[in-house]
Amino acid sequence: MTSANTQGLETTIAGLREAAGTHVGYTDWQEMTQERVNQFADATDDHQFIHVDPERAKQTPFGGTIAHGFLTLSLVAPTSQQLMKVTDALMGVNYGLDRVRFPAPLPVGAQWRGGMEIVEVTEIPGGLQIKAKVTIEVKDSPKPACVAESLVRVYGGQ
Repeated sequence: MTSANTQGLETTIAGLREAAGTHVGYTDWQEMTQERVNQFADATDDHQFIHVDPERAKQTPFGGTIAHGFLTLSLVAPTSQQLMKVTDALMGVNYGLDRVRFPAPLPVGAQWRGGMEIVEVTEIPGGLQIKAKVTIEVKDSPKPACVAESLVRVYGGQ
């Protein structure tokens, strides 16, 4: 059985084969916090002031601190995990990315959510590869913070 709604897609590997072209939904809105940005800066040794110095960042065109592009990109994984559940998969792995763009910043304090569309499903040995277009939206912004074509491989359960 395959079902898609605003909360995501729950299906089997067999059902995934028919899911190409399906927009599977959106996550709930969440706030991007300065604490999260600072933790990412510490984890990646990227302490550029536009991310970690709110006072200095106020003087930039951003008007305050913003999430790192790669932090924004990292939201693709939990968005995908929340919005696509393959009930008979033994495991799923990130295989890569085909295209990534950052059309707008994700400001600290802003609300964001992820959306996902399954673009393509192809056979691989032992499972399927899913190409999904994942968009990280910013509330009240005309442009998304990130649009990424993510490749995920799911194995087993066939």
